[in-house]
Order: sequence, then structure tokens, then C-alpha cells
Amino acid sequence: QAEDEGMLYEAAQVVNELSGIMPELVIPFGLKTECVAQIIKEDKAISILVLASGTGKEGPGPLVSMFATAVQAIPVTIVPGNFTQEQIDALA
Repeated sequence: QAEDEGMLYEAAQVVNELSGIMPELVIPFGLKTECVAQIIKEDKAISILVLASGTGKEGPGPLVSMFATAVQAIPVTIVPGNFTQEQIDALA
């Protein structure tokens, strides 16, 4: 868990450096799909969900599978998991 929190704080630092905004850090416990759905439901400030698809043979991953077919109150953007950093930066 400490390693996960460290990765979260590192990602928040990168977001802050790129945007000047400090993201809200949330660490829910439970199934990924249920946790993300609950956070979206509770936090009306979330206006879009961006997910990276998996690159393995097992498919796109549980979050992409769930949100790609579910009717949500917010738009969902799915970024190919094999995009390079340059391709991701070009989207901004």
C-alpha cells in the first residue's frame, strides 16, 4: 500500500508541474469498477473519465469494458494503451 501511495503522489506532482493544479487524491478500497463508479457518482466536479486500454491478450481491462458499454452521466475517453508519451501529449 505504501508503494501505491508513493506512485499516486508522484503522479500528482507531475500533474501539478504540467498544469499548475494540485489534483485531489482519493484512495478507495474495493473492486476497481465499483470504486471508480462510486467516486464519479459522488463527485459532481468530475466531468470526464479518461482511461487507457490494456495492451495484453486478455482484452482492454475491466474499467474500459465496464465504462465503454455503461450509460454514465459523464463522457468517457479511451486512449490506446500502446500510445507513446508524445502521442498522449499531442492530444492536449
